[in-house]
This record gives sequence, structure tokens and C-alpha cells, in this order.
Amino acid sequence: MPLWIPLTIAAAFLQNMRSTLQKQLTGDLSAIAATYVRFAFGLPIALAYFWGLHAIAGYDIPTPNRTFLLYCVIGGFAQILATALLVALFAYRNFAVGTTYSKTETVQAALFGIIVLGDHPSSGAVAAILVSLAGVVAISMAKSHLTFANFVRSFAERPTLMGLGSGAGFGISAVAYRAASLSLGRPDFLMPAAFTLVVVLVIQTVAMTAWLAWREPSQLIGTARAWKVSSLVGVAGSLASMGWFTAMTIENAAYVRALGQVELVFTFASSHFLFREKTERLELFGILLVIGGILLLLFTR
Repeated sequence: MPLWIPLTIAAAFLQNMRSTLQKQLTGDLSAIAATYVRFAFGLPIALAYFWGLHAIAGYDIPTPNRTFLLYCVIGGFAQILATALLVALFAYRNFAVGTTYSKTETVQAALFGIIVLGDHPSSGAVAAILVSLAGVVAISMAKSHLTFANFVRSFAERPTLMGLGSGAGFGISAVAYRAASLSLGRPDFLMPAAFTLVVVLVIQTVAMTAWLAWREPSQLIGTARAWKVSSLVGVAGSLASMGWFTAMTIENAAYVRALGQVELVFTFASSHFLFREKTERLELFGILLVIGGILLLLFTR
């Protein structure tokens, strides 16, 4: 089995765990501050991993170049913007439409990969991405009780455009992170991925610290007071990012993000089997489509 597959599955599982922990912070912190902790408290873990690869495993520290730094800045700010748009959507009454359109991330990542890196996904992989996307949309519609007619009619509305913008931001960041790692021109993949992660987290932490200090200084203090949960968010988020960055250094970013939708399967399994929540037919159909798309991707990429 190619290494990027178990890395992506592990990253998706850890991301699901991080999201669950982050929800515990939303009662005490603003959405932006709750997002901030994944960067600030994850940075020390990423630095420790980077130092371990260099000091213990013996990997040389890469020499950054302008292209690398440019892609890190683009990816870091694209991810922040995508997250901010996603958070802002919840202020709208029809936010479900926007969040559903944000799920186009995988398709947009494939398009950006073709434009930026010259990636050429196979026809089978494209079909798999589209099948998974249909499944994700079905799950979102089921959870929000959104009708197909409302979904189509809302295409020109502001929440839809924000959702598409969020998906574009996540797609751009995934491709930019892969481009940054590859621009280092190294034959190995662990150190370029770790170095890229550290540089991106530094950029994001500095930028968001400055923003919070300017706009929400009390929230910045609040993140420190909630250090126990914030630290857990940082650990889970950083470990997940290690998996994402390494997998995207090895393989096409669109493939990695498409396989990463297995996170929805984890969420469904825990809600259905652990919490005994009722499952609608459309939601079950969506899960089956996601699983089918993932299997199709693995066998036809």
C-alpha cells in the first residue's frame, strides 16, 4: 500500500478529533480565536517533529528559496481566508447552502493542481472525485434539510459565493503546500513536508496573533486561559497536519483531499453507532457515495 494512503486516513481521523476538541472552545472563545489555537498551539509540536528529523534522524535542513516562501505565504493565507469565510457563513440564515458549496474543495484542488503544477489526474480519479463530491453534497443537504431546488436556485446568492470562495481557499492551500515542498528539490519527503509545515505555521501564527492583538485582545488572553483544551487541539491539529503535508508531498493534492473525505465516514460511524443518532436515507446514500468514490480513487488513480 502506498504510504500516502495510511497517512491521509490517519490525518483525517486526527482532524476529526481536533474538530471535536475545538468545539469545546467555542463557548468561551470567538470563532477566530478558536481557529487560532490550532496554529499557535500546534507550532511547538511541529517544531519538535522538525528538530527530531534533523537532530535524531539526521536529515539536513532544507535551504528555502523565493518560490518556496511564496507558496508558503499563499497557502497559509489562503487557508486562513478559507476558514474565515466558512466561519462567517454561520451568520447567514441560509448558511447551509454556502457550507455545501465549500465542499467543492477537492474539485477546485484538482483544477489548481493542473494549472500550477501541471498535474494530470486520470479519468478514473476525476470520476472518483466527482462521485465523492456528490456524496458530500448529499450528506450536507440531509443534515441541513436543504432541498435540491433551493440548492440550485441559490447559486448567485452571497452565501454560495462565500462557500465557493472557502472551497477555493482550501483547494489553493493544498496545492500551494505541495508546490512548496516540491520546490525544495529534495529526493526525500519527510523533511520537506516538515519544513513546509513549520514555515506555514509560523506565518499563520504571527499573522493571527497580530490580528487578535489588534481586534480581539481579550480573546488572545482567553486562548492562554484555556491552555489545557487548546494544547490538545494543537497536538491533534499538528499531528493531522504532519499527515496531510507528508501525504501531499508524496501524492497529488486532489487525491489526498479526496481520500481525506473518509473523515465523514468516521463522523457518521461515531454519530450512528456511539450516539445512536437517527440516520436519514439521503445521508446514508451520501456516505455510500463517499465510500464508493474513495474505493474508485484507490483502484483507478
